[in-house]
Amino acid sequence: MRVVGVRALKQRTGEILRWVREHGEVVAITYRGEVIAHLIPVHPSEPSAETMQALWSDLDQLAQEIGSRWPASVSAVEALGENRRG
Repeated sequence: MRVVGVRALKQRTGEILRWVREHGEVVAITYRGEVIAHLIPVHPSEPSAETMQALWSDLDQLAQEIGSRWPASVSAVEALGENRRG
């Protein structure tokens, strides 16, 4: 989530509103470091092809990292079962 201070919002209102509209993302507005409001798009836009490609790339990288650290002796099903039991 993008975070913008009140002063920046005042100076760059058009740019920030365009960001909300084009990216369909919520922007947090802060005053002295504390979130006081959220700008929320009325109709979330479809993510761009570039955004989706970056997301899938990040997920692929995360899957590789998890896979490289996963103990060979434990299946994902067993790990989930243990996690659900507490």
